[in-house]
Amino acid sequence: MGSFPFTFSVCLMSVDASKLHLPSKPGVYLFKRDDGRVLYVGKATVLKERVKSYFSNNPDRNMIPKMVGEADHVDCIVTPNPREALTLERELIRSHKPKYNSLMTDDKSYPFIAITDEDVPRIIYTRHPPENARLWGPFPDAGAAKRVIQLLRRQFGVRDCPSLLPQGCLAMHIGLCSAPCIDATGYGQQVEAVTQVMEGNAELLLATLQEEMDLASEQMQFEEAARSRDLIASVQRTLSQKVVSSRFYQDVDAIGFGSRGDIGAVVFLHAKQGVVTGKTHYPLLHRGDISESISLILSEHYHSRRPPAKILTPTPIGQQLDEWLKERRNGAVEVRVPHRGELAILRALADQNAEMQAQRVVDKRAAGNLENRSAVEAAEYLGMESLDTVVCFDMAQLQGSEKVGACVTLRGGRPDKKEYRTYRVRGEVFDDLRMMREVVERWLKRQEEWPDLLLIDGGETHLSTISDLLEKHGLKERIPLAALAKKEETLYRNGHSPIVLDKRGRLLVYARDEAHRFVNKFHRKRRGKTALLDPLEEVEGLGAKKLQALLRNFGGRKGIDHASVLDLRQVPGIGKELAQRIHSHLHDS
Repeated sequence: MGSFPFTFSVCLMSVDASKLHLPSKPGVYLFKRDDGRVLYVGKATVLKERVKSYFSNNPDRNMIPKMVGEADHVDCIVTPNPREALTLERELIRSHKPKYNSLMTDDKSYPFIAITDEDVPRIIYTRHPPENARLWGPFPDAGAAKRVIQLLRRQFGVRDCPSLLPQGCLAMHIGLCSAPCIDATGYGQQVEAVTQVMEGNAELLLATLQEEMDLASEQMQFEEAARSRDLIASVQRTLSQKVVSSRFYQDVDAIGFGSRGDIGAVVFLHAKQGVVTGKTHYPLLHRGDISESISLILSEHYHSRRPPAKILTPTPIGQQLDEWLKERRNGAVEVRVPHRGELAILRALADQNAEMQAQRVVDKRAAGNLENRSAVEAAEYLGMESLDTVVCFDMAQLQGSEKVGACVTLRGGRPDKKEYRTYRVRGEVFDDLRMMREVVERWLKRQEEWPDLLLIDGGETHLSTISDLLEKHGLKERIPLAALAKKEETLYRNGHSPIVLDKRGRLLVYARDEAHRFVNKFHRKRRGKTALLDPLEEVEGLGAKKLQALLRNFGGRKGIDHASVLDLRQVPGIGKELAQRIHSHLHDS
């Protein structure tokens, strides 16, 4: 980021323009209060002139008089050039979250997809990319980033585990990893294939999916063929959807802006080789200056990706950002505000998408603000990066009969009932620990996406049992695990002291209670079915139709109970062996 040799402050009880003595150099300025609160961060080619403009009689933004009146002093940091000022401004806004700056609404940085710079590279979803990793992003839709990773892992077998396991792991057995820890032959080509897909070249992936679909159709495995068909459609929508087309759309990003009050949205429409290939959107807190909001998102979006040759914006962005974009591209970048022609049409389409996105943010906040806040709050409380996806297990049984388990899934703090699952315990086990181990293991073998937290109903013993299971399958480092005991709502985690949850952990209590409700509902249903079953239904080979024939022939259950084997054989459909099994079942018991 360069060095910043000059840092100084002009301190006043209330900022007085006549007493400001600022240099005619590039840099960053901060309007601050005496208590240290940063109210606004800005960049300037000439600090003296830019800060002076805030004290004009006709300010260009309504918030300026209020901000100047609230500030007590101005800090300045001189930078070697305007481009360094742009970089520093971005970091200071992220650090201080100033009251009068436009802000991205996600307090954390957006996630990236990264391929690590290791001897055996891995693909990861992360908000804190490791050094020297190959990056794509940031992705405002974290769920989409995770789905892309799982699809690529399923197709190409690139690992995501934090350490190499000589014996392999569950991911290998369920087809999510080609086990380079055992044999790395050809692994480099697999990583290169993933890189090509992330760069927008999805032909190889689509061809593989097409072959899978054709083979499944030939073998009349129509459900598997339909799954491949849906994946093809998903990849095409994500990486090569033709929204609009024009010979002018060669290597261009069109940027749109929309707002509803202080809720804003910036949308990028990405176009290459004549077609629009995708869309990226960012929600933000908008402070009334469209140029500032656009600049904020531009610097975030292109911080980790190469800008295109042409960028269409709704408003001019300033020379510093223009120079920074050229530096990021290492070549020419044309930034323009089109007013007519097909480029203007594309830019207007970006605005329409941004307006729609801003309205969706408003609607989503109104509908799910409490749930989302509880997920963010719980993650901060536990010191975790995210609790967007939580899966919780609970078990139920009654005197050793009808042993069942269930899991529920919360996404963004809200139930995702499509992901709710119920299980009948198959093994001859009667204690909760072994029952839960069986059920969790069955769940693991059908997953292609790991949750942010696997929560189980129980205490330290349950935590230890399921930890051993995860370690057995090489997943202990990949799936965060916790156990929540009902007594005082105590949460147990490996490597952490037990804590009694307060209101900040209400998401986990809700998940546990929802799992408890769901498994008990399933248990009651199973008990009800068992109570209504005729004991004869337990006889192998005796289905509903043959049972009805017996009841009609003998006039009810009492007649069947007194029938001999010879009598039973007279009923149509009841052979010698079945008649013997029926008679033995009734009289041996």
